[in-house]
Amino acid sequence: MTAKHTAAHWGAYKAVGEGAALRLEPLSSDANPSLIGQGWVAAMRDPATRIGRPAIRKGWLDGRERAIRCRDSHVEVPWDEALDLVAEELKRVIADYGNEAIFAGSYGWASTGRFHHAQSQMRRFLNTIGGFTASRTTYSHAAAEIIFPYITGFSNVELQESMTSWPLIERHCELLVAFGGISGRTAQISSAGTSEHEVETWLQRIAAKGIEIVNISPQASDFSDAEGAAWLPIRPGSDVALMLALAHEIHAQGRTDRAFLERYTSGWAGFEAYLTGRSDGVAKTPAWAAPLCDLPVSAIEALARQLMTKRSMITVTWGLQRADHGEQPIWMGLTLAAVLGQIGQPGLGFGFGYGSVTPVGRPARFLSWPSLPQGRNPVSARIPVARIADMLLHPGAPYHFDGQVCHYPDIKLVWWAGGNPYHHHQDLLRLEEAWCRPETVIVTEHSWTATARRADIVLPATSPLERADIMVNKRDTRLIFMEPLLTPFGEAKNDHQIMVELSRRFGTEAAFSEGRDEEAWLRWLWAGCGQVAEAQGFSLPDFDSFRATGVFACPDSEETKIVLGDFVADPEAKPLATESGRITIGNQTIAAMALPDCAGHPCWYEPAEWLGAAEPDQLHLITPQPLTRLHAQLDAGPVSQAGKVNGHEACTLHPETAARFGIAAGESVLIENSRGACLAGAVLSEGIRKDCIALPTGAWLDLQEIDGRLIDVSGNPNVLTLDKGCSGLSQGNIAHTALVRISRWDGPKD
Repeated sequence: MTAKHTAAHWGAYKAVGEGAALRLEPLSSDANPSLIGQGWVAAMRDPATRIGRPAIRKGWLDGRERAIRCRDSHVEVPWDEALDLVAEELKRVIADYGNEAIFAGSYGWASTGRFHHAQSQMRRFLNTIGGFTASRTTYSHAAAEIIFPYITGFSNVELQESMTSWPLIERHCELLVAFGGISGRTAQISSAGTSEHEVETWLQRIAAKGIEIVNISPQASDFSDAEGAAWLPIRPGSDVALMLALAHEIHAQGRTDRAFLERYTSGWAGFEAYLTGRSDGVAKTPAWAAPLCDLPVSAIEALARQLMTKRSMITVTWGLQRADHGEQPIWMGLTLAAVLGQIGQPGLGFGFGYGSVTPVGRPARFLSWPSLPQGRNPVSARIPVARIADMLLHPGAPYHFDGQVCHYPDIKLVWWAGGNPYHHHQDLLRLEEAWCRPETVIVTEHSWTATARRADIVLPATSPLERADIMVNKRDTRLIFMEPLLTPFGEAKNDHQIMVELSRRFGTEAAFSEGRDEEAWLRWLWAGCGQVAEAQGFSLPDFDSFRATGVFACPDSEETKIVLGDFVADPEAKPLATESGRITIGNQTIAAMALPDCAGHPCWYEPAEWLGAAEPDQLHLITPQPLTRLHAQLDAGPVSQAGKVNGHEACTLHPETAARFGIAAGESVLIENSRGACLAGAVLSEGIRKDCIALPTGAWLDLQEIDGRLIDVSGNPNVLTLDKGCSGLSQGNIAHTALVRISRWDGPKD
């Protein structure tokens, strides 16, 4: 019997055994399989966390009361009753306020499957009944999404897909300078699934070849283990100051590549005046940067000398731009690479996102596979994705975004499908206040996440292990048929089934389903994949053969890329889609916006919170992606739970820091600031700055009142993070900009 397969954002798997003996084995081609997959089956079988039947919040049933939305309980109801209530609410809100009053806030990552994509299914349905208010950008890299078109002419997606390939770095680079590190821990995932995890292998090959590596990050573990990697433990939030000092030193030594700047960039003169201090009286020297970065002047000068004498790659990780003024490290990293003049050369120049997800730098051609069409949204209103609390708290208020003054819509109904804002949003107690403002909140979800527990109407969905689908990722060389491996939990329905039944209540079933059931849609998608393959010179097996084998490897898939290579090879024939046709070190369009927090060239801005202005007992909070789960997914599963300390998320402290606060390894601690408080379990490591604490993101929020105060006992860092846009340009989140205090927890132990 042919083995069944499935796929997730953290890997592709072969099913072994059945029933209680079912387990998932990574594909044999995956050299570094993710730990996350080991807990997937158990988590989806957990009756304590799965949603078995539709449920309605008691207070909502008793009079649509909103004040206790985040502290209420639910009663189970039949599917027909729940769907009738959803349809009635949608019709009421549309009639009374218009479709703009519906916020379809679903965020991605619910499934790798091209068909059972929760956001696509929900938005396709809503578009058949008049549309909805949507969101723009992502929590992952909002600053990059907005700044890159201005300074490179490419979208973030286009740049990520053309990022210089790992084999070229291995072959040509002599010095890899990684701002924010490059880690196999963060490279476990890909938004549309992955069949392999090769980042750690490439880093090992690079180290083995003798390429010098510099990890610039508050944690040594932000760079995967590589023999000989140097660690510069920079103060969080000061990377731009270091980049400026490196550029200044290179410039002062007469090593600026002026020929490159003149031919391939615009705006250098204005930036040079800022760099040298002619425009503001402050030269951005190593001596200026050293106290900001908390690094020795000699270390900055030494790194500048290395950059002047070696073929170099400057990389910036996604996490670096999830901070106050997050556009600046991207812009300044690109500018530093331009000063060196190595952009567009094989294996050298500038990189963004290496290790942030696994496909960046993958030497493979990208194929644009089809996906479920969402249709056209008749509603034009949309907000930056990280501004949901501002929108709910301040309807009608103005804000700056991407060169425009916009206004928040007045939202009456929120519908979230396959997502969890109580994981990825900041300042969760503020979100609690905002969450009580809409008249109705609907959540479609397979598990009782914090968001589901705070919904008025909860619709139980199947998990990816309980339905058929297809993983086709344009950044992956394999196509995976995702066979159902588990019986749907309780009365859970597929997102598509839910939307079909709702569309019948609106008379739009024909427009939504187009006469296709689930299998017909999968066959339609596969036929579209076949057309893409034929255009690329190869053929796919027929649908039934593909389903039987489960895995198809695309032939002749290897291909290397050089970011901005075509432009550098012939800038006249291949100009960039920027205001000047070149890389804009100085950008007149941004300058004309006159934003107080994003000037017309890269600048150093002091963060809203940082150690440079901290009290003696404050620490900087680092919130890395965890090793044991994807974001908050599978936190209740056995792999994630095995990493807890005293039932709380583990936080990492330097041993001297722990001793200063009277904390021993394995003890519970209270982490707090003016925004909130949470419990965690102490783990000690010398690989972290003494003024920092690392608490991974994704623990399921569990707010409990202790001594009259709400404390999250799970260890969710977003009760502590700051909910503020990184600038008036991108309005991205600033999850990595937060100060906290820590103390040993002597309160209740359970």
